[in-house]
Amino acid sequence: MENLPQDPFILFSYINTKLRDNYASLEILCDDLDVDKDELCKKLASIGMIYDATLNKFV
Repeated sequence: MENLPQDPFILFSYINTKLRDNYASLEILCDDLDVDKDELCKKLASIGMIYDATLNKFV
C-alpha cells in the first residue's frame, strides 16, 4: 500500500480510474499492484466506499 496514495479520497479516485482503464476486477488489480485486497477495502470503507463487483468500482 506504500506505493498508493495515502489519502483515502485520492486513493478512491486512483483505484476506480485503474479499475476502469486497466483491470477487469479488483482481484486482478491487487495481484498486479501487489496490494492486500482486505487492507485496500478497509481503507476505502473508512470513507464509506465498498467494492461493487458488478460495476467493477468502489461506490
